[in-house]
Amino acid sequence: MSELTKNRKAFFNYEIHERFEAGISLQGTEVKSCRAKNVSLDEAYARIRDGELWLENAHIATYEQGNRNNHDPRRNRRLLLRKSELRRLAQATQRRGFTIVPLSMYLKRGKVKVEVALCRGKRKPDKRETLRRQQQDEEARRAMKRA
Repeated sequence: MSELTKNRKAFFNYEIHERFEAGISLQGTEVKSCRAKNVSLDEAYARIRDGELWLENAHIATYEQGNRNNHDPRRNRRLLLRKSELRRLAQATQRRGFTIVPLSMYLKRGKVKVEVALCRGKRKPDKRETLRRQQQDEEARRAMKRA
């Protein structure tokens, strides 16, 4: 399994409750661009529309060797999940404060997969606590390295 991209902002801005692995419906030039790791999930989010899960605002760069049939970099792409998982996500997002955020995109047995998570936004004090914990971990690693 090779990772193509990771949404680092999601781990800082959201509290992750449940993770799902989803397939993604891509065009040929999009797959080639993904394999070249020209993908960004920084501002991406997922939304349920008409009983389907859609990845919106994800950027997959146009393929340089593509012809006139190249893809639109910011088009909405359908994510493929089981009905039971879609139902669970739909129920959770109807509750207050939950959202669906893509965490990473990777290759698994030659197929492009997206890891999406059911998340709740962090408040400012929670973000400060996360930063404090990261700094403490880094200081501990440095101290262990010196010793």
